[in-house]
Amino acid sequence: MNSDIYTFQSGNTPLLLSMPHSGTALPEQHAEGFSDTAFELADTDWHIPRLYDFAGELGANIIAANISRYVVDLNRPPDNAELYPGANGTQLCPTTNFAEEDLYRPGMVPTTAEVDRRVSQYWQPYHDRISTELMRLRAQFGVAVLFDAHSIRSQVPRLFEGKLPDLNLGTAGGETAAASLLDTAKAVLQGGTFYVVANQRFKGGYITRCYGRPEAGIHALQLELCQDLYMEEKAPFGYLEQRAVKLQPLLRDLLSALIEWANRETTRR
Repeated sequence: MNSDIYTFQSGNTPLLLSMPHSGTALPEQHAEGFSDTAFELADTDWHIPRLYDFAGELGANIIAANISRYVVDLNRPPDNAELYPGANGTQLCPTTNFAEEDLYRPGMVPTTAEVDRRVSQYWQPYHDRISTELMRLRAQFGVAVLFDAHSIRSQVPRLFEGKLPDLNLGTAGGETAAASLLDTAKAVLQGGTFYVVANQRFKGGYITRCYGRPEAGIHALQLELCQDLYMEEKAPFGYLEQRAVKLQPLLRDLLSALIEWANRETTRR
């Protein structure tokens, strides 16, 4: 299923793969207000659908954003509450990029009413679909696993000091997924050659925190991975096949392990 807001592909396993920052579309009705800097789309989770192009073969259900996070960030709370209190974070409708450059022309920053419209037009349909699918998967299998896939430049001084670890798992400090699921994910990723951490700087955004309810049979985790593992971190943000092919088998093993974990949980219920 395709729409202007997201693309959805149905699968046959308890896994829902979400890619909320993969979108690059800046709809015409908003384009006039954006600065030239915004059109570079520098903070996009570039090529994430391509990096996970094997997910459909595994039977994952897949939802990927088409709209840029600069229009509205699908991984932020609809009330714009801080995800990391005290940290220099980003907004529901960002006015600056990660480099703290203006995304709007003077006098064109979205009003509160405009932000509300964008939430209704773009944010809500994406979240409605996630909620619907998770309820469907739990009803069908007795358990659902939400995997929120992200990527980011390896160095973003606004958000963290120094270089980010290669692979960053998050379950909001253990609140959004069973410990055994996180252990499964860590065991797979630590079997590779990359630097892996869990629940450190990136503990999971709004999607992970909102939908992860392990006591209700819905488990959510986020993976934030460094873009230098598979692409150019500067414009034109090209996909680097020779790097990506070293990462993809590990990601495939990860999603396979999450599905196997969910299937074991299903048989126990």
